[in-house]
Amino acid sequence: MKKILFVFSLMAIITSCKNEKTEEKPTAEVEEVAMNYQSFGTEISDDNVMTNTEMTEKYKNLKPGDTVNVKFASTVKDVCQKKGCWMNLEMGDAETMVRFKDYGFFMPKDIAGQEVIVSGKAYVEEMSVEDQRHYAEDGGKSAEEIAAITEPKRTLAFEADGVLIPEVEKQ
Repeated sequence: MKKILFVFSLMAIITSCKNEKTEEKPTAEVEEVAMNYQSFGTEISDDNVMTNTEMTEKYKNLKPGDTVNVKFASTVKDVCQKKGCWMNLEMGDAETMVRFKDYGFFMPKDIAGQEVIVSGKAYVEEMSVEDQRHYAEDGGKSAEEIAAITEPKRTLAFEADGVLIPEVEKQ
């Protein structure tokens, strides 16, 4: 059973990295996790999920170097448009930069505006100007917006080991 799930996970990763628009079909793994979610990374459930507001409060108490294992829901602000290797989640007045454990999976590039559930490690980091510019370029920002980045900033970060995306009803 684990081998079958591994094969399905691998297939999902490979198909989500393609630049082609294809219609995704539910797999056996999705049905086992939750009938109404696409699952990426480690299998997680939608139990005991913190709200965006609760997670924002947790971030306020973190200092650089601190980490906390959590599972929370938030809305996707944007996704790496090159291959889906990161996404930003809305966190009140801020945002959380989500990367994926060991780059083991990627997100579909068209999920901005959707609510997702992420599970993994939350932390705070000081992001360099170079890294900020790199992510801005991957996110499709203009040359002017990229050039305007001139100082390191404190960022809310998250290393996800699993993500759930609600399935979109087909019409």
